[in-house]
Amino acid sequence: MRLVFMGTPDFAVPTLTALVAAGHDVVAVYSQPPRPAGRGQRLHPSPVHAAAAAAGLCVLTPVSLKDADAVAAFAAHRADVAVVAAYGLILPPAILAAPVHGCLNVHGSILPRWRGAAPVQRAILAGDDETGVTIMQMERGLDTGPMRLMRRTPVARKNAGELTAELADLGAQAMVAVLHDLASHPAVAQGDQGVTYAAKIAKAEARIDFTQAADAVERQVRGFAPAPGAWFDHGGERWRVLAADVVAGSGAPGTVLDDRLTIACGQGALRPTRVQRAGRAAMDTAALLRGHGLPAGTRL
Repeated sequence: MRLVFMGTPDFAVPTLTALVAAGHDVVAVYSQPPRPAGRGQRLHPSPVHAAAAAAGLCVLTPVSLKDADAVAAFAAHRADVAVVAAYGLILPPAILAAPVHGCLNVHGSILPRWRGAAPVQRAILAGDDETGVTIMQMERGLDTGPMRLMRRTPVARKNAGELTAELADLGAQAMVAVLHDLASHPAVAQGDQGVTYAAKIAKAEARIDFTQAADAVERQVRGFAPAPGAWFDHGGERWRVLAADVVAGSGAPGTVLDDRLTIACGQGALRPTRVQRAGRAAMDTAALLRGHGLPAGTRL
């Protein structure tokens, strides 16, 4: 098929790669404009931009798709389908209607659960047993369009980075399957039951509240790993917890209970297994404590 691809982060790269490998004609790739990053604040292309350029594809980075010139340029691609994966811009009606078969989106949840910006993190934080990807026919609503294919996977004890990578691969496979035979994957309307919204993650949510039960704190650790990282403050320094286990223990919430950095929670205790101090490399907790102990009784 003649395709336009629209995506920005690492999550979208496997789908772009799979479409090219499947023999589709990707006539243009749309991505967010390069952003400043690093100490020098040099402009860096998005992961999709970099992957598309390496494959010799045409890359376009408009800041908006709302004006008439942008719509005309998009329509000029004469695409059969526009494939969208975490693009980052709202698509106006004229863009949604331009391809022959419309726009198909790779969404990282089992719709209608977790419509919105942060479905992977919200599924982990909520303690969902499973999640997945949905190939959705896009419409004007927020992830409300009819569904063409769904793939599921257990959440288990995966962190957000691991689960996002898995869903990216599942989404790529699912999109290739749908495009291989659109007629065999008719669009089915989403139900009205079980609708939830995955609001964008706020920075304040990453701060650990040890008055919560230990299993909720452990989900917070996984939901924000590897970035931005759930964290607590000690001595005016931010400590990021990148992995942790729920263990037996009790005490005033936020109190270190032993020499293994077991921390009392509102119910049960949390034992971080991988920690990162501000400005330092991440390391296993045992190695970190050999150089910077937090004795029992310390309040975090």
